[in-house]
Amino acid sequence: MLFFMNERDSIKTLIRSTILGKQDFNQAAQALFLYQKEHNILYGSFCELLADRFSHSFPFLPVEFFKNHEVKTGTFEAETVFTSSGTTGAITSRHFVKETEWYTFTFTETFRKAYGNPEDFCFLCLLPSYLERSGSSLVFMAENLIKQSRNNDSGFYLHATDELIALLHKNSQQKIPTVLLGVTFALLDLAEKHTLRLGDSIVVMETGGMKGRRKEMTREELHGFLTQKLGVKTIHSEYGMTELMSQAYSKGNGLFFPPPQMKVVITDINDPFQVLPNGKTGMLNIIDLANIDSCAFIATKDLGKVYEDGSFEVLGRYDHSDVRGCNLLIA
Repeated sequence: MLFFMNERDSIKTLIRSTILGKQDFNQAAQALFLYQKEHNILYGSFCELLADRFSHSFPFLPVEFFKNHEVKTGTFEAETVFTSSGTTGAITSRHFVKETEWYTFTFTETFRKAYGNPEDFCFLCLLPSYLERSGSSLVFMAENLIKQSRNNDSGFYLHATDELIALLHKNSQQKIPTVLLGVTFALLDLAEKHTLRLGDSIVVMETGGMKGRRKEMTREELHGFLTQKLGVKTIHSEYGMTELMSQAYSKGNGLFFPPPQMKVVITDINDPFQVLPNGKTGMLNIIDLANIDSCAFIATKDLGKVYEDGSFEVLGRYDHSDVRGCNLLIA
């Protein structure tokens, strides 16, 4: 057991260096793959089943496994369990988090690399549906960023629209760096009722999804309406999942830039073992090295493209259940 703990500490140090941009991604990914293949019983069995199929990449565990299994590397008592949102009665994903401190370190450094020190921002959060349930990793992140902020106005503004608008006007006029973080339907509600001119100091960031509250819109329709009504040049976006420790941010045009510990690989829709070249549309597979204690190699149900500079685009969800090579492996 002592050897195992020392091995984990060594891996954690390696990944920490990668998050800070001081370690080569490929070397860290290979080390983590070997570690999880040995100490994650589920992922190790998955790799053995597919040993002859993945010749150009790592085996990617279908994200659905987080609904039906405890995806853990090693044996531990989780400090918290993040759960995905879902309709009543639906099976939701569970992410067993060994150390919340590690998650905090990961999203803090990811935000810092994309935008700057969280202490210097005012965070104004509109996250209904997330606040109405327990186990949201997004709410955990928002709460922690609010705590890190030195601005006393940072907080959740679920039922305080007038106060929120007043703060947005004040911060815009005083050029106070501000992130308006909102679930998509809440930002639409705000924009439909109020026309604002927020300016460059306000980052409007949507987290995606209508959560059944509204009719789905294309990204172009959504961002076009929000930029016009809120008076900003671009709409920023956050790409994150319950099953991931890391986030990727877009500062406009739907292009997400992953942090140093994340990489996106595109595979063919009908053949999850076929890696596609840059610019081709296929399934998004994510390597998130911060997932030390779960699984770092995940096949999502999102469609997208990867570009030469490492950025990626999310084109929607692939809801067909019969994806060959994946669905038959889910118990």
